[in-house]
Amino acid sequence: MWLRITVGGLVLRIKSLSKQIEDEKDPQKQNKLISQQNTLISYISGLGIGVGSTDYTLLQRVKGQMNEPKKL
Repeated sequence: MWLRITVGGLVLRIKSLSKQIEDEKDPQKQNKLISQQNTLISYISGLGIGVGSTDYTLLQRVKGQMNEPKKL
């Protein structure tokens, strides 16, 4: 259950970043937003691999990475 909620939240954040990227005129700010978006996409990929392979250690690592403070 937590996985569906987590992935749903990440998808909403990715969609929000897509809109911000489209609206942003400054290329440097766009690149930062794209970087944030790529990070979120990598979390979803990691969760998919961790759950799909039933690798508990990998799943815990991905969850830990998602909880670390973001550096901007």
